[in-house]
Amino acid sequence: MSHQAETEASAPAPEPTIITVGEGAGSGGQELGYDVIIGNGLLSRLPGLVGPQAERVLVIHPRALRATGDVVREDLEKAGYQALVAEIPDAEEGKHIQVAAFCWQVLGQNDFTRSDAIVAVGGGAVTDAAGFVAATWLRGIRVVHMPTTLLGMVDAAVGGKTGINTSEGKNLVGSFHQPAGVLADLDTLLTLPRNELVAGLAEVVKCGFIADERILDIIEAAPEQAQNPHSWQIRELIERAISVKAKVVGEDALESGVRESLNYGHTLGHAIELAERYQWRHGAAISVGMIFAAELARSLGRLDDATADRHHAVLNLLGLPTTYRDDRWSQLLEGIRRDKKNRGDQLRFVLLGGQGQPATVEIPDASILFATYQEIAQPETGSMISL
Repeated sequence: MSHQAETEASAPAPEPTIITVGEGAGSGGQELGYDVIIGNGLLSRLPGLVGPQAERVLVIHPRALRATGDVVREDLEKAGYQALVAEIPDAEEGKHIQVAAFCWQVLGQNDFTRSDAIVAVGGGAVTDAAGFVAATWLRGIRVVHMPTTLLGMVDAAVGGKTGINTSEGKNLVGSFHQPAGVLADLDTLLTLPRNELVAGLAEVVKCGFIADERILDIIEAAPEQAQNPHSWQIRELIERAISVKAKVVGEDALESGVRESLNYGHTLGHAIELAERYQWRHGAAISVGMIFAAELARSLGRLDDATADRHHAVLNLLGLPTTYRDDRWSQLLEGIRRDKKNRGDQLRFVLLGGQGQPATVEIPDASILFATYQEIAQPETGSMISL
């Protein structure tokens, strides 16, 4: 090992970064005013977020994180809580009403009250499902999120959106329920499969286009370091993406206005996930969705060529997909019609008017969407499936 490598290995980890979402006492429930803590080795901070009122804590985790769930449970027991675990299916399979019913059963059988708490350990799907369980048990109990994926850190764990899927679409059933706090432990990224890390970067890129251009600059300057969980670049990207979301959520907690900007790329993206029966990673679908949104804005004369082309360039640097198969339009349009932003029969998309200028736009004619789709449609998807 070189002297420089030895120095880097022995250097102490930077102090955690704390980003506050909104203002207030951080009480969980619907009130804003909670901290997102970003750093390394954060487990010792969990009891402080669970709080002194709770006696019982349910740790909800996916099968793949059984060992991590047990470590969290043991730590809570050492802190004096009665801690239990509920293991749910991995990824989107965990976002079903039957899974929520199982968690409600565990809470009921163990006499959980309104002063008790839930801790969600896992990626975005677990965060969504566990948050929904917390929102609906006794009309709302405290929840702390411990995201273990990049996607979970920058997206699902922040903002209080919870949800489960139905056969008709993604996240159509859900509630707003703000967490009591979020622990984004960067150590969990060290063992994250590369494809999961890259897919999560799609949500980071989204924050770059709708708000913080510095995110795009960092990726363009060092795309390999942007995918390196040891790098300072990935930490800064995570902090910047969370800051973007925290600012938007602080202004619009219930998605009645400006918060719709966080849906950039999601209208087509969610439709792709539904068409693929959730076998595509969320970030991969959102990547294609952003390309579609950029091309749609360009075709409507809203977006300049340079910014539209930059979408292709940045996402290609990360190896994210930018096209989708040409034989799925009818299925995709069906999914688009079920999007949560729609009002009546009016289709609505988040589009850019320029860098950092998102707006929700009504699309008067679906034929415009079809014409735009021809710009990204390809007969073969190739390796995109594996991402």
